Amino acid sequence: MLIDCDDCVMRDLACANCVVTVLLGSPPGAVEVDDLEQRALAVLADSGLVPHLRLVPLGLPGGDGRPASAAS
Repeated sequence: MLIDCDDCVMRDLACANCVVTVLLGSPPGAVEVDDLEQRALAVLADSGLVPHLRLVPLGLPGGDGRPASAAS
């Protein structure tokens, strides 16, 4: 998964409560996270140790600016 904060709709809305910002600060450019790292971050988030990933890429179908978990 490629995470590019510059292209995230949630950047100004939920950036401070996103795992990327909490762990890396505001990274310049994109960050690549492999499947194993995604699973590890999900376990940490589900345990309440870090926030969930709030990434919503620009141009996402439905583009209402809400994370997928909030859109349902």
